[in-house]
Amino acid sequence: MATNTLKEMMQHRRLKVGSSIFELGSPGIPHIMKAAGAEWVFIDMEHSGFSFESVKWLLQSAKAAELPAFVRVPSSSYNHIARALDVGAEGVVLPMVASADEARHIVDCAKYLPKGHRGVALQVAHDDYRPGPVLNKLRGANQRTAVMALIETVPGLEGVEEIAAVPGIDCIGIGHFDLSNSLGVPGQFSHPRFRNAVKRVNAAALANKRSIFRMVASAAEAARLYREGADLIAYSGDIWVLFQALQTGMDAVRKRCKGIKPPK
Repeated sequence: MATNTLKEMMQHRRLKVGSSIFELGSPGIPHIMKAAGAEWVFIDMEHSGFSFESVKWLLQSAKAAELPAFVRVPSSSYNHIARALDVGAEGVVLPMVASADEARHIVDCAKYLPKGHRGVALQVAHDDYRPGPVLNKLRGANQRTAVMALIETVPGLEGVEEIAAVPGIDCIGIGHFDLSNSLGVPGQFSHPRFRNAVKRVNAAALANKRSIFRMVASAAEAARLYREGADLIAYSGDIWVLFQALQTGMDAVRKRCKGIKPPK
């Protein structure tokens, strides 16, 4: 069965589970994630050391693995948005979106005319280096390119209803650490202020038929958030999966070896 694009995934409320890449730039990582059952992958440039060249390697590997890929770019500047798409991202994730005007600017950078003003470079990574009719290529790119706006600040929260209503925004996400920090309750995810903010974001996304993105560290957390409306769930990521597996394994080794006297 053909792999759904990110855009197609966002047309329904069914659960879509993926993971994230923050640290490991090996071209094997997307293939491992696909083999493990990931339906999509989130590649981070905001908090990682990845360059666009590094991201391009990962995107080409993800494409070979038939794993649709988002790239979280460092900012809403045109160069970051358009370049991430040119090197092969199916979608872009924008951090700390604060207003409907910023959301409209993001869509304008991500889409070709008549939906935006993205600069045209053809027969490069985003169109698989293949020739073809120009209008078909531009139309196809506009149809398949997905845009996610992250709500991570009080201004973004206060404008979320207008942000979610902007044509071309496909998904509304919550950056939980940054949002809790902006609300004055850093890391306190059960605090009423944070819980009310989540309800407001979810309501705005659902009212505009937008997908809802969250990152989770456990299956229990995923189930709770899915029940609340989040359908695009990123389970953990390369750093944390590696850390947890190593810590668990090494603790188990020490426990099993405790009390054993090695031969002399």
